[in-house]
This record gives sequence, C-alpha cells and structure tokens, in this order.
Amino acid sequence: MRPVMEVHEPDPKPPRRLTTRCCIVGGGPAGMMLGYLLGRAGIDTLVLEKHADFLRDFRGDTVHPSTMMVMHEVGLLPDFLKRPHQKVDRLSGEFGGAMFRIADLTRVNAPAPYIAFMPQWEFLDFMAAQGSAFPSLAIMRNTEAVDLLRSEGRVTGVVARTQDGDIHIAADLTIGCDGRHSRLRDLAGLMVEDIGAPIDVLWFRIARTGAGDPAFLHAAMGRLMVTIDRGDYWQCAYIIAKGQVDALKARGLPAFRDAVVEMVPALADHIDDVTSWDDVKLLTVTIDRLRKWSTGGLLCIGDAAHAMSPVGGVGINLAIQDAVATANILADKLRRNAVTDDDLEAVRQRRLFPATVIQAAQVQIQNRIIRRALQAELRPPTIIRLLNTMPLLQRLFGRLIGMGIRPEHVRSPSGSALPEAR
Repeated sequence: MRPVMEVHEPDPKPPRRLTTRCCIVGGGPAGMMLGYLLGRAGIDTLVLEKHADFLRDFRGDTVHPSTMMVMHEVGLLPDFLKRPHQKVDRLSGEFGGAMFRIADLTRVNAPAPYIAFMPQWEFLDFMAAQGSAFPSLAIMRNTEAVDLLRSEGRVTGVVARTQDGDIHIAADLTIGCDGRHSRLRDLAGLMVEDIGAPIDVLWFRIARTGAGDPAFLHAAMGRLMVTIDRGDYWQCAYIIAKGQVDALKARGLPAFRDAVVEMVPALADHIDDVTSWDDVKLLTVTIDRLRKWSTGGLLCIGDAAHAMSPVGGVGINLAIQDAVATANILADKLRRNAVTDDDLEAVRQRRLFPATVIQAAQVQIQNRIIRRALQAELRPPTIIRLLNTMPLLQRLFGRLIGMGIRPEHVRSPSGSALPEAR
C-alpha cells in the first residue's frame, strides 16, 4: 500500500495594496475629465481603465461647444483642436426627399460655435496625455474594478483585477464613471429607474468620396438613418424599433444594403464596404437614471448615473458637465479629506435637473419623431417644419444642443497644490 502524501498548495499571493485620495473607476469622458481636473488641483487621484487603450469604435464622439468651453477655460482648446475632427455648425434633415434646416450653431456664444466630430479615443487619449503632466494623477490601464471595499457600512475603495493579480485600492472617495452598465452602482445596490427607449441603433461605416454631402438625418418610409461625416468615411446610424435586429438580419444583408442605398443614394458607390453582419454593430439604446447617485464613500456620475439615448449626441457632453460640477463641488473638500455624504448629494442636486430635462426631451423626440418615422409616417413633425421656416428657432435650438441645460464652468482650483502625503 502506497503511503498517502499530503500536498500543500502554496498560499495564494496576497493582493497588492494601494492608497489614494480619490479612485475614479472608468476611463471614459466623465472619468478622464474628472481625473484631469482633480489632478490639476493637486489631489491624489487614480483612474482605473479596464482596457489597454481607448480604441473602441462607435462610441459618442460629438464634442459640443459646452465641452470646448471647458477646454478653453483650462487652456487646452488650441491643442485639442489639433486632433483630427470635422466641424459642423448647421444641422439639417431629409424627410421623404425634402430638406429641412434643423439647427444653427453659428451664433452660439462660445469659443468654438460648432460641433466637432472627433473619435472618442482621440478625446480620451488627449485628456490622458494632458493629465500625465500632473504628478498627483495616475491612470492604470488593464485594470478592472470587480468589487467594493467596505468598512462600517461605507465604501472605502475597490478591488481591482489586473494581469498581475488583484489590487486592493483604499480611497477616501470612489467615483463610478463606468458607464451605462456600471458594475459599481450594481455592487452598491443603487436603484435604477428605467425611463424607456423604443429604439436600437445599428452602427456601420462606409467610405466617403466626392463632394456630395448627404444630410445629417434621413427619414424615409418606415426607415430612419443618421450619417456623420468623418472625413474619409461616413459613420452611419441605422435606427430600428427595439428588439427588431433579428428580424432585420433574417431578411439578409443584401436587403439591408439596398435599404441603406435607397435612403441615401450617395452611399451606393461604397455600400459593399459592409461585407458581413460583423461590420454592423448593435447599440442597445437605454435611458435610465439612478434614484440616488451616491452612498457613503461612493458617487456615480455620467452614464453610470443617467444613461442617455444617442439622440442629439449629448451623452459625452453631459458626462463632462457632470465631471466639471463634481470637481467644482468636491475638489477643495477632497484636498482637506472633508467630503461628506451631503457633499455627494450636492452633486446630484446640481446635475439632476439638466439630466432630467434632456432625457425628457429625448423621450419626446423618440416617441414623436423617430417612432412615427419607423411606423411609415413620412409627414415631417410640426416642430421640424417650424424650425425650417424660422431662423431664430434654428439658432435657439442650436444653442440648446450646443450648450445644453445649465452649462458648467471650471471653478476647481489649479496648479499650486501638490498631492498630500499619505
């Protein structure tokens, strides 16, 4: 009989431990802007980004005048506009072959009175590069927050997973900027109110040649599409009724390509760029909002607090406004380690009104314009016909799109403070 030998597994490697004043989870627009502003204020800040880089296609990339105003206020606008982008200062739509002028941004009172269509990875890479100048700001990539650290009922940091093992990151304040599918808000048990969205979007790209520019918005019998000029290609958003992607695919890719060309004949020369359904990415549209944005030691902002529809391209800009307001309200108190639950609630109170108004407007546009177009109602809505005939309304609508509701201005401190010793 063979002797039984005990096998002792080596003890698992204990997790590394880090400490920071503020841990920001998510390197999207809200996270990178907030990280920049807190780093600029000399606050010990760590941004966690679960991917190795920012190169992900078909994410929000409409940079509005409100965002470029923020860039101007921190002295970054000239360098920012050196990044590849296209300028659009008027928006138009096509309804059943007739053209309608929708918005005019040329008179928006801002340093850049237009929309800059810039790939989101360019924006995020720019903010990361600028933030690297601050010794108080660190960005960890390939680092995913998988759990919360807690003590006496409060969030005291996160457990982060890396290629080299887990890290326990202790933080005086944790901020969830991890998007519409936020893990942090789920882990914290924050309740989400689903406001509803009757649409989904199929994103794809088609090469652009020639000078003929299709309109921004196209409405045909039972179909709706948006085309965005990206220089050498069109970024296209084909809007469908929610849950209809399988039925559309069942009709076959040739039928889909024919429908696109029928709506926008200018795309015919390169429609074969869509070679398979792998070239068509589904965005499941969600509009929701947290009932509470915070709990002890944790705050959610941006899409983690209020997921937006792509209607109007406002999501990235609203998230950045959240970041500016958060820095304005919390920066000085973070420097003194004096952030209270009431301070976190003050961020929600500051940003709830614009988020609520914009979401309500998106719901009305979805229900009164988009849903009707998808139901083969081709007659342009009254508001579109009014906008087309009244330049003043076009300018007012342009101002609303460009600057949003309650635009924020940078008031967080700059420069002189260095990270506090921990």
